[in-house]
Amino acid sequence: MKTYTYTEKKDTRSGFGAGLAELGRTNPNVVALCADLIGSLKMNQFIDENPERFFQIGIAEANMMGIAAGMTIGGKIPFTGTFANFSTGRVYDQIRQSIAYSGKNVKICASHAGLTLGEDGATHQILEDIGLMKMLPGMTVINTCDYNQTKAATIAIAEYEGPVYLRFGRPAVPIFTPEDQKFEIGKAIKLTEGNDVTIVATGHLVWEALEASKALHEKGISAEVINIHTIKPLDDKAILDSVSKTGCIVTAEEHNYLGGLGESVSRVLALHKPTPQEFVATNDTFGESGTPAQLMEKYGLNSATIVEKAQAVIKRK
Repeated sequence: MKTYTYTEKKDTRSGFGAGLAELGRTNPNVVALCADLIGSLKMNQFIDENPERFFQIGIAEANMMGIAAGMTIGGKIPFTGTFANFSTGRVYDQIRQSIAYSGKNVKICASHAGLTLGEDGATHQILEDIGLMKMLPGMTVINTCDYNQTKAATIAIAEYEGPVYLRFGRPAVPIFTPEDQKFEIGKAIKLTEGNDVTIVATGHLVWEALEASKALHEKGISAEVINIHTIKPLDDKAILDSVSKTGCIVTAEEHNYLGGLGESVSRVLALHKPTPQEFVATNDTFGESGTPAQLMEKYGLNSATIVEKAQAVIKRK
């Protein structure tokens, strides 16, 4: 069994900041906009090196989306930055009408997604953003798992023509993907080979899935773990190839089970290969205040729950 280790933890938002800074040096068309959260989005280095290509919009997120859409007409590649809640729910009409409808080349970069925003509580934690964004025609939806992957994804989406929603987080999480990786939009990554159960995970739950696979291995269960960093377009083939071998699947995400990765996977299975499935996600609820670790534990977004769901779905084969 292939195992993964890490020597450092770092927040994925810092991966975004590093990727944006690199783009500032290599792509003169990249511009950045922020809604009064420069430090939280780790945009400082880009701003220091490219002050003329940064626009502080203030707490006016709807205006930021409209400005970003307009900038694309002149050939610019705008990266907008604010919390995931304010990047989606607060400005859904502007994204739909000004960006998605006309296919504008705007990169909507959203930090502090999910429960792990932590102590700021339910008003700032968004658990429905993947659903909101994946339903927009033509919108690409990416949810990265660690610092290195977030940096690579940030660089990759600048080369992609069309609107993108890039989702990342606040807490420090293990860095376990390669520093020199090439990020391929829509291409899932198989992390471990297994025969008994497929675990597909996204974002912060990818590391938890790897930890779960170790625990399952100790119980004599062989788990195949797949990193689904791109939720739309989804890598249908990777999912179907895996469940053809294992016969059952667990989906894991820091999001409501309604509208997230799990439902996207369910659609693929229903159309092509009906397969027993279990969900690790929040259960149609808002969040609450607490540390990221406390909240992930309370809402069952961890390796222990993935192990439990894996054992349950195997019994349904």
